Amino acid sequence: MRKPIIAGNWKMNNNPSESIELVKEILKEDLDGDVEQVVIVPFTSIYPITELLKEEDLKLGAQNMYFEESGAYTGEVSPLMLKDLDVDYVIVGHSERREIFNEDDNLLNKKVASAFSHGLIPILCCGETLEEREENKQEEKVKSQIAKDLEGIAADNVKKLVIAYEPIWAIGTGKTASSDDAEAMCGFIRGLIEEIYDKETADSVRIQYGGSVKPENVKDIMSKENIDGALVGGASLKSDSFAKLVNFEK
Repeated sequence: MRKPIIAGNWKMNNNPSESIELVKEILKEDLDGDVEQVVIVPFTSIYPITELLKEEDLKLGAQNMYFEESGAYTGEVSPLMLKDLDVDYVIVGHSERREIFNEDDNLLNKKVASAFSHGLIPILCCGETLEEREENKQEEKVKSQIAKDLEGIAADNVKKLVIAYEPIWAIGTGKTASSDDAEAMCGFIRGLIEEIYDKETADSVRIQYGGSVKPENVKDIMSKENIDGALVGGASLKSDSFAKLVNFEK
């Protein structure tokens, strides 16, 4: 049985003091313990949030990392730094990193491997543009991303992986893929993992949907067989909204 996972990606929002206040508010909420809850905060907020979460069920994530442990990589953060701060999850390959910062699948493959080798769980993002969707090339695009990003990654690690399907045209636009479209792609991804690895691995990997998820549509999205969670942007920036997302079954 795959445990549902709701992860709030704060993106470039909230300075450390604002982050502390938001997490304190989230911790006051009555959150469903059967759902894994993750806050993915800016780098500048990781240390103070780590201190707040020492005795809590709420998990901590980072939005990015480089694959090397140390060195002359100005502006980058290493997996060792994240692990030392008790980070649990790290986003790899978010569409904004792919699109704005030109991160390619070769780099992302190295990041996935590095995350696993340092005890971090990657949330690997994939998804198509609106143009690719309109040309019915969404499966071709996602298959290419997944195959390249997981090249050489062992099945035992993939079983722990979280994959986030985020159609680029639905991120921050207010547009959402229908729950049926999201389910179709998440089912396709699960089938792809079975094709590359085996059924046990495919049945273990958790697949999220990301793209304008909010309290109003989360229950419908989470009702689908192959959708195990949500990677949420704007709707995770308020404690009551985040609580409604986590408590989708209540």
